Amino acid sequence: MLHDTGNTDNGVFERLPIAAACMRLDGTVRCSNRSFRKEMGVASEEPFFLHELLELESDQLLEEAKNVAYAQVEQQLTLAGAGERGYQREWLIHLIPIKGRAEEILVCLQDAYPNRHITENLNYLSFYDDITGLPNRSMFMKRLEDAVKESLREDQETALLLMDLDRFKRINETFGPDVGDMLLMQIAARLVRATNGQDIVARMQGDKFASLVTGFESEEQLVRQVESFLACMEEPFYIRDVPIHLTMSIAVVARVNSVNGNSPYMLLQQAELALSRLKKSKISGYLFYSPEMENHTLRQITLEHEMRQALIEGQFQLYYQPQVDMDNRITGVEALVRWNHPLRGMVSPAEFIPLAEENGFIVSLGEWVLEEACNQNKKWQSEGLPPIPVSVNLSVRQFERSNFPHTVKQVLQRTGLQAQYLDLEITETMTLDVTRARHVLNELKKLGVAISIDDFGTGYSSLHYLKSFPINRLKIDQSFVRDLKQDPNDAAIVSAIIALGHQMNLQVIAEGVETVEQLQFLQHHACDEIQGYFFSPPIPGPSFERMLRRQIA
Repeated sequence: MLHDTGNTDNGVFERLPIAAACMRLDGTVRCSNRSFRKEMGVASEEPFFLHELLELESDQLLEEAKNVAYAQVEQQLTLAGAGERGYQREWLIHLIPIKGRAEEILVCLQDAYPNRHITENLNYLSFYDDITGLPNRSMFMKRLEDAVKESLREDQETALLLMDLDRFKRINETFGPDVGDMLLMQIAARLVRATNGQDIVARMQGDKFASLVTGFESEEQLVRQVESFLACMEEPFYIRDVPIHLTMSIAVVARVNSVNGNSPYMLLQQAELALSRLKKSKISGYLFYSPEMENHTLRQITLEHEMRQALIEGQFQLYYQPQVDMDNRITGVEALVRWNHPLRGMVSPAEFIPLAEENGFIVSLGEWVLEEACNQNKKWQSEGLPPIPVSVNLSVRQFERSNFPHTVKQVLQRTGLQAQYLDLEITETMTLDVTRARHVLNELKKLGVAISIDDFGTGYSSLHYLKSFPINRLKIDQSFVRDLKQDPNDAAIVSAIIALGHQMNLQVIAEGVETVEQLQFLQHHACDEIQGYFFSPPIPGPSFERMLRRQIA
């Protein structure tokens, strides 16, 4: 029994290493010591009810407190309450009567499981992101699994949203990862505020977030929620007083259920597929997943495998499109790759070329095209046909290879074609790295090959840099040629490119010439050469050979 000293809140009481407080029988704490205040996170002057502070699950504390005060007998009990982050906490509570004071008792508190903080922290780190405080991927997948099961039992609609920040990498590169983490915290807060208060928002990894949206009754309502996430990014974020504008791409799987055997991981894969399609479009916004995407992706995967096999089995072949001067005499030819699939027939270059560029196969294919074109041109010359240059398009991946000039040199040596009869076509975007582009082009020029800039007028090159490159020819993009008789702007661009090329002592060739009106316009403006269906479409090698023979007959 504690004897009343007249002042329970004295120096000894204050320095007790155990959390202690004087509590009235209604639960009001009259005073507490330093250990108690530190443990419970309260100020000494704050009035509070102990049973409410501990968030106890029963009224047993008050009942036992009355028994201790009236019987003047100590009592010890263990009670369950709520702890930090919602985890349950067990308290070992020691109730001690105060002699002469039947209206209050001394309460000493101890954690019944003092190592629980370690367990709680491990659990927290396992399921929550340490930067944003949001649920992490593991927690989200558990919630997604629950949502799949509940969608069947309760017939409720739930949608999966996968959100990816656009060009977030440049933030880390510019300001550093610490600032990037601060920005992620701000983004997380905005996303949470954009929900209806019940939906979960999680950080999956890096700059990718996810959300489960429930309770919508129509697709329009779901779209409004998606748009609210996009809208929360419209206001700039401020980093060191610098306004940062960010956009976001969102993939939507509209119905989360297991009717079709979808597992949580399959649903996430569907969202990733839609997000990938959206990111490739380079348009911020949102895109709903559809099963057709699976078919498209499967076809791409199949084509990717079949392309590599096609190169081994000789399914690729070159078609040739003549390049002619204004007197309709063939002055050159462009080699264009075609794929004659044994089952699919002719596969459009628009389908397999972008895929080859994406997966890197374009390097192997490009080297095959280069060698095949040089070998064929040398063969025509050996058969007595007039020597003309053959043009070969280069891909960005080819051009960026450090040994590319050496590759060209080896091809010329193996085929025996003189360098002057090879024309390499590059695009303006390949010259963005001016220093490297100048070095590569100078190395190619030393070999004696010609360089053309393809699709001129659609890229980003500065004319200041362009004049210092060893260029032989400009090829006017067909998009300008197509409407030059209907669109005055296109006509002005074409005439300006011709004049520019001649001022820089460059040959100028117009692509995509299909009508006599286009030809007459180009003749009037002294264009040097044309290429297009007006003279001939791309044709197989034997057909082009016959065309060239007729010219010398």
